[in-house]
Amino acid sequence: MNPANPVIVQGDGKVLLETKHPLFDRARDFLARFAELEASPDLLHTYKIDALSLWNAASAGMTLTEIVDGLRALSKFDIPQDVLRRIEDTVGRYGLVRLERHPDDPRQFLRVEFETRYIEKTVLKTQAGSELVQADGKRHHMLAVGHRGIFKQRLLLENWPVADNAGFVEGAPLQLSLRQTMRSGKTFGLRHYQIEAVDRWFLGGAPQGGHGVVVLPCGAGKTVVALEAMARTKTHTLVVCNNQSAVTQWIREILDKTTLTEAQVGEYTGQSKEIKPVTVATYQVLTYRRAKNADYEHLHLFRDHDWGLLVYDEVHLLPAPVFGATAELQGTRRLGLTATLVREDGREGDVFSLVGPKRYDLPWQLLEDQGFVAEAKCFEIRVPLSAKDRVRYENASEMEKFRLASENPRKVDIVQDLVDRHAEDNILVIGTYLGQLETISRKLGAPLITGKTPQGERDRLFGQFRRGELTRLVVSKVANFAIDLPDANVAIQISGSFGSRQEEAQRLGRILRPKERDACFYTVVTADTKEQQFAVKRQLFLTEQGYRYHIEDRAAK
Repeated sequence: MNPANPVIVQGDGKVLLETKHPLFDRARDFLARFAELEASPDLLHTYKIDALSLWNAASAGMTLTEIVDGLRALSKFDIPQDVLRRIEDTVGRYGLVRLERHPDDPRQFLRVEFETRYIEKTVLKTQAGSELVQADGKRHHMLAVGHRGIFKQRLLLENWPVADNAGFVEGAPLQLSLRQTMRSGKTFGLRHYQIEAVDRWFLGGAPQGGHGVVVLPCGAGKTVVALEAMARTKTHTLVVCNNQSAVTQWIREILDKTTLTEAQVGEYTGQSKEIKPVTVATYQVLTYRRAKNADYEHLHLFRDHDWGLLVYDEVHLLPAPVFGATAELQGTRRLGLTATLVREDGREGDVFSLVGPKRYDLPWQLLEDQGFVAEAKCFEIRVPLSAKDRVRYENASEMEKFRLASENPRKVDIVQDLVDRHAEDNILVIGTYLGQLETISRKLGAPLITGKTPQGERDRLFGQFRRGELTRLVVSKVANFAIDLPDANVAIQISGSFGSRQEEAQRLGRILRPKERDACFYTVVTADTKEQQFAVKRQLFLTEQGYRYHIEDRAAK
């Protein structure tokens, strides 16, 4: 306890952090390991310590002593005893139920182990325990291998996070290694944090490793982490990502940085359905069905090949049918990649249970300080509605208000001003509403890419932007994810998806590739409206990572 410290732990488990304190950076990085940022006003940030954040911390090796001693070292006042007991109980629950390899019949069953007889009796009374767990002689219990995922998923809902130590099938073997010189002729080597991320995920091939999520900023080389995981496991691999452009990018990276050949790398999308030792597919094709109640036509791809590794790019977007397929494939190693584990549907627990716990997470600003991602400056520019549009806004329904604010016509002049200010830069203008994007595209004389743009045209425009033949692009939500535009250094966000923190993080990520010029991220919002309220929520994740938004109030010309 020290009144000069920056942290206050409240009786309800909320943690308050003074942003102007000299220890702010240290405290923020510490709290982010086991707590979630809830609110980020200028002077005082609020964190929530919840069960899932504590279990992710425990699975990553963070101990109860480390959490409690760290809190005490940073707290102004004594930590309430109720909070300490809740932390101790929650962290202590991780691994009290374990799945292990069955010693006699590992192809059919897993062994279920309990820390104590009391836990055994308690878990066996739950629905998951009574329906799925079988007696295995007089002293042991077992679980059919096909129930591995659903057992973990259900027990998590009962506050029993299962430690899965049962190991994995090896899959079909595949010889590959990473190149020291890329096909492009440039030298190639792993960064220290990429090696560390794979080390923590793989755990030397131990049964406890080989499943889980790596969280790294956009531009930090998550794809390279997956390539190193492939080189470690040396097995047939299925990569699933968000769209056709991402598939093209993945295949380009695989061929450029590994010893695999074109004959060994396939594409499984709406355009082509090849199954090769390494296959890259989209979530869209895997979840395609002809009618609402029809079967998913391509989910069989998960089961019809001897995969030894599944890679989920942008794992925070994992659709429900893929969760279902993943629940059935718990015997296969799994690697999730993301810049943020925040899911707008609240299914972070399913990622934890079915893909695996968070294995590695590195603050964005730490990588920025080390020069691995670009230094970014974030701005929120607030624009008023005209008198006429203000009347329309006030008389609109709650649902209509957000869109009216998002499509504020005065934003167009602000975008023009920002583009003029950055005349020598490479600029992405990103938005949600097609009419607004078309207006800005005409105003700037810049190409527009939307979901309706043919894939060949998208690839052509993205390629021109990479080569410097284009310096301005207007893009819709299709550019939120997995688009590699390394020279982009200015992003202007004119509209977004309500309070989506993941979208905010992904859009900033479009400009974080290291480069000589600083990255600038502008969000143009309509002042004193629902859009401004949602903007505060969108900024939460980046604020947690250490970014500060500079607020500018101004009227359009």
